Amino acid sequence: MRIALIAHDEKKADLIEFAKNRRDDLDHFELIATGTTGQRLIDETGLDVERMQSGPLGGDMQIGARVAEETCDGVVFLRDPLTAQPHEPDITALLRICDVHNIPLATNLASADAVLDELVFELEGEDGKF
Repeated sequence: MRIALIAHDEKKADLIEFAKNRRDDLDHFELIATGTTGQRLIDETGLDVERMQSGPLGGDMQIGARVAEETCDGVVFLRDPLTAQPHEPDITALLRICDVHNIPLATNLASADAVLDELVFELEGEDGKF
């Protein structure tokens, strides 16, 4: 199973902390992330992360393509709701494609925990083990 991890600049520290706290769970998934976020995850958590372009350079759209291809099983996108983003149309398109394909999408830490809990449950199967 593959999870995408994305965070706006003001939320990157929150995503890193989330990844550190949930590292044991995240280790069982293939991870993809937008450019800078992915590099920080690699550097600060040691997780194996496939990096896309940065969001404004098309990374959000690359992840959206993975969702459309049904090769991404969940998205954690910690958005900064208080700052306008120059690539807002790309962000909206990613959120929409998650809805179209019924992909779990978390946009804050509370929903990130809930989405990851559900994906871990699905991955473990009925025996409750990885």
